[in-house]
Formats: sequence, structure tokens, C-alpha cells
Amino acid sequence: MVATQKATTDTALRRRVLFGAVISLASTSVPHEAGAVHPEGTFRRAGNLVVYLGVVPAAVVRGHPPEHAGKGMHGGAPEGRYVHHLLVAVFEETTGARVTDAAVAATIRGRRHSPETRIALEPMALDGTTIYGGFATLPPRDYYRLTVEVRRPGATAVRATFPHRHFQP
Repeated sequence: MVATQKATTDTALRRRVLFGAVISLASTSVPHEAGAVHPEGTFRRAGNLVVYLGVVPAAVVRGHPPEHAGKGMHGGAPEGRYVHHLLVAVFEETTGARVTDAAVAATIRGRRHSPETRIALEPMALDGTTIYGGFATLPPRDYYRLTVEVRRPGATAVRATFPHRHFQP
């Protein structure tokens, strides 16, 4: 009985963490100075775009019940201890309009682990909005540079680089 209650509590917590991260990316309708408190925040201005990045452990996604729409995104969360879900929201800087027509990719480079990795981030619909996402392996105890590339039809690619410290045990 206690194990069942703990599993239910753990699943609920995972859902709340993922939901909060996704909603914070998806519900932003106009770019703002969210990073003003911490200059290395979760958004970057690049070209005429504002790019937001979220990194959520894939275990949160795996914790969704089978009927949850997010359970199968990107083919389902791959197994692995250090797998994370990258979430990206893109806006036009001048108008605040959400960018929904882009090809988005992330390049991941760690100081200590593995060679540079590039992954395509797929469009995801959430409450009538579009964000981009994909899974990446981020071994622990490393500093990463995550570069998000946004390619819109007829426009030059725009790149936004985010530092990411990952010290999961």
C-alpha cells in the first residue's frame, strides 16, 4: 500500500514538473525580460527572434500514464539514465508572434563528455500553440553549450547559444 502511494505521488510530481516547464514555454505570448534577474537565463535574442529553452529529465515524460498525449511524443522517451527532453519556443522579437513554420535543431557540446551531437527538434502542439522538442543524452557533471538553430522559409538560419550546467549524480 505504501509503495503504491509513493508511486502515485512520484508520478504526480513528475507530471507537475513537466507540465510547468511546458506551460511556461507554451503560454508565453510575448517575449519579455524573464532573464533580467539572471543574465544566463532561459532565453536568448538572436537575429530578429527570441528563443526560449527548457531542459526536463525524460523520466518525467516516461512517468505519464499511457493515455497522456505526451507519452508518445518524438516516438516516446528513450531509455537511459541521463536522457533529457529539450523544449524550445521561438518568437519574433518585434511582434511577439510565435514562430510555427521553422525547422529547429539543437547542437549539444559538453566539455568532458562525448562528441558534439546534433538533433532535430520536432514541432509539438500544446493548447493550440507550437513548441519544438526532442530527446538528448546529457551525461552528468559537465558544462554544456546548447546551440539552437532556427531556419525559417526564405530566411537565413539564426542561432542562439545557451550554457547548461548538468550535475545530476
